Amino acid sequence: MKKISTNLNLKKISTDLKRRGIQLLSAFLTNPFIQNFRSGNIYKGPLKYICVPGLNCYSCPSAAGSCPIGAMQTVAGSNRFHISLYVLGFLMIIGSVFGRVICGFLCLFGFLQDLLYKIPAPKLHVPARLDHKLRYLKYLILLFLVILLPAFFIDEFGLGEPFFCKYICPAGTIEAGIPLLIANRSLRQMAGNLFLWKLLTAGILILASIFIYRPFCRYFCPLGAFYSFFNKISIIHLNLDKNTCVHCHKCETVCPMNVNILKNINTAECIRCGKCKNSCPTGSIQWNKN
Repeated sequence: MKKISTNLNLKKISTDLKRRGIQLLSAFLTNPFIQNFRSGNIYKGPLKYICVPGLNCYSCPSAAGSCPIGAMQTVAGSNRFHISLYVLGFLMIIGSVFGRVICGFLCLFGFLQDLLYKIPAPKLHVPARLDHKLRYLKYLILLFLVILLPAFFIDEFGLGEPFFCKYICPAGTIEAGIPLLIANRSLRQMAGNLFLWKLLTAGILILASIFIYRPFCRYFCPLGAFYSFFNKISIIHLNLDKNTCVHCHKCETVCPMNVNILKNINTAECIRCGKCKNSCPTGSIQWNKN
């Protein structure tokens, strides 16, 4: 029994290191222009026409590609088009293949929240009933702030505002707003109440991420909400063999997203981090890649 426990712990450590390595590699591949943080410039080359799969602000000095949520809002608020077939098609293809694997392995802001949660501090458990209700917020944000409001609330020039990016997105504040203000004196002089509001919301989410596992992913992320629609049908997903499962509930104990794995392992809230698979003593949980 002790040998099995030791093997599981070694397997868990090995898999966690691989996941961290993938997250780190993804962060550098999508943000290779690190030198731009010193100059305060934004890369505007041809790569910016390509969306990255995770949440990564277009205005981040080091960003190579565009954020799909930002791109979706830009098109929705334009005076010519209100939907981007390219962005929508890209997200649907990524979602159909990976589902929320993107959240667990490739999203830079998810990686940041993972690191913040590792800071030694008392961890908080949101009551199940409240947690369940709050998770619907991200779908409302996707529907209203990302899709409807930019398309229908337009100015005299026929342009809509990117409501999510402008008023909520903490990734934009942390990756772009703060670095650009540090590097550009003129921008610091222009910063007003809106930036203070964004700074406050980002600070609250950063603080919350120390005590609650991925609060932004759970309750606010519209990109995670979009990918969640594909979790049950994505090519890469998790399978639970109920014939070999001994119902020890170890998988549910270690699940950071509080997924009811025995009931539905591919629920919309699963970010496919793989912790359940690593903890299973009978190997009943496996990746499906067919």
